[in-house]
Amino acid sequence: MAQRETLSGLHIDWQKLKTMYYYMVLSRKLDERMWILNRQGKAPFVISCQGQEGAQAGVAMALDPSVDWIAPYYRDLGVVLAFGMTPREVMLGLLAKKDDPSSGGRQMPAHYGHRAKRIFTGSSPVTTQVTHAAGLALAIKLRHQPGIAAVFLGEGSTSQGEFHEALNFAAVHKLPLIVVVENNGYAISVPQAHQMAVLNVADKAQGYGIPGVVVQGSDPLAVYEATLAARERALRGEGPTLIEAKTHRYTPHSSDDDDKTYRPEGELAREKADDPVVVFRQWLTDQGQWDDQQEQELLHQVRQIVDDATDYALNAEDPDPKTLMDHVYFSPPSS
Repeated sequence: MAQRETLSGLHIDWQKLKTMYYYMVLSRKLDERMWILNRQGKAPFVISCQGQEGAQAGVAMALDPSVDWIAPYYRDLGVVLAFGMTPREVMLGLLAKKDDPSSGGRQMPAHYGHRAKRIFTGSSPVTTQVTHAAGLALAIKLRHQPGIAAVFLGEGSTSQGEFHEALNFAAVHKLPLIVVVENNGYAISVPQAHQMAVLNVADKAQGYGIPGVVVQGSDPLAVYEATLAARERALRGEGPTLIEAKTHRYTPHSSDDDDKTYRPEGELAREKADDPVVVFRQWLTDQGQWDDQQEQELLHQVRQIVDDATDYALNAEDPDPKTLMDHVYFSPPSS
């Protein structure tokens, strides 16, 4: 993280920075618990945000959950938590429980959706959330509503047609849209250099006549600044911005993947030297805003929250098998 001696000129205060750190720690610890449940045979599938918390917290804290909408992708645990989805609700989705707000237990884990929290429901086909978000931004513009739409994806998704179609449409119509690419270097097992000839995904923005911004994902303040500027631009009616956060993925692609088969030896250890949670904590400490006592209090608080969410979901009611086909096939009204 770049050294910052002052917050002068930034639209943020220390309390908001501490809130940002809270969501980074909460998402890391909740994510780690999900892997434990998977290894215990209680959670069938986990897809992780570990290593990407800085980028996610930086974006989320620059948005306004009261008027903005987000279209997350499956790795965006930190984003949805910051937008109001509770750890209990996340765990209900992980374990496919009846009261899962995303789908009532009908969707894969991490396919987040929560209308009351302005979290646009994701679908399984990769990258479709970008076209969905462009449509959402169009609706915001046509209805003259306040706020913007923000959509999230990995760099692998930028090879899909939906990415290009959505950016072109949003640029032509100057839609209030922010497209956030969390570039962790791997599309499952394929490194970036094997799927695109450009160094930065943000370079692709030039083809659509919109700004492309590259930021370091382990620096949540840099991500926050870039997102705030993109949001203000969108609100002025100047159209979308493509933000690329260079980040890392500290786990396999999912709990069904073995990244040892394609990661170079020693790569993960080098990447963890740039752990956003550790780097941001150290920066707060260097600024005199954090100390060991605060850290221990936070870890205790988060541990209680994660334990509560785990116990709550494990003991929650499963969906009624009779509702299996609800919202899948048309059901005529009863006479």
